Amino acid sequence: MPRATTNHNPSPPPFERFRQLARQFRLPTVAAEAVSRFVAAGHEEVLGTLTDVFELEAEDRQGRRVERLRRAAHLPPGKTFETLDKARLPRPLVSLLQDLARGDFADRAENILAFGLPGVGKSHAMCAVGHALVSRGRSVLFTPAFQLVQQLLVAKRDLSLPRALRKLDLYEVLILDDIGYVQQNAEEVEVLFTLLSERYERRSLVVTSNLVFSQWDKIFKNPMTTAAAIDRMVHHATILEFNVPSYRTEQARSRRRSEAGTETLDLPPSAAPDHGEDF
Repeated sequence: MPRATTNHNPSPPPFERFRQLARQFRLPTVAAEAVSRFVAAGHEEVLGTLTDVFELEAEDRQGRRVERLRRAAHLPPGKTFETLDKARLPRPLVSLLQDLARGDFADRAENILAFGLPGVGKSHAMCAVGHALVSRGRSVLFTPAFQLVQQLLVAKRDLSLPRALRKLDLYEVLILDDIGYVQQNAEEVEVLFTLLSERYERRSLVVTSNLVFSQWDKIFKNPMTTAAAIDRMVHHATILEFNVPSYRTEQARSRRRSEAGTETLDLPPSAAPDHGEDF
């Protein structure tokens, strides 16, 4: 009877992590020669120490890179998952946001479309995803839609629109906030549509909007342009619907109730009930 065998993953070669880090630091000669030379000289323990030092260098480089990415992202600093009121959002939506924060959608150049009325938290949620992506070393840019459209419009007038689009192409994820507030003249629509077309199936676009697709004709005006823009956006996309009450409206109501309660309890001494002695 043949003896059963168990397949095991082969162990990595000794000091392979040292070689990986040397290649990561663009030190090909060190990666190719250092291990064999130290081993031949009987100084394997030095390789262990060097690997520890290289690990520290890798962590330090990653930290500096994340800081550079965070400055370049222009994300609002306070809009993170830590400050997001997740209790207001449906659990499936929160779970989906956490999945998106891993960044796999960016590897596939997929889009994220977040819809909801003003004040429901869609911008905060998309910024939180952006912060998480930056922490993982991904390049992100956050910008209000109207602001970016104006910048592209200036670039077009200066005959430098292709250059501006190439610069945006450096970002794996572009967060375009409040696309519904874009002005609707023909030139602005043209540069916005050009941006959508340039990133299609190449780079990820995250869009927040208080206008559902049936209202996007207010943005793009022409029915054919509207249909073409929607087609490019949804072809590879995750659609998020923030069907919750406005956070700002809830805060205002809570503040009014609190103020009303204070006025009721703040009675003049003559009107205060007499409960006798204090206990």
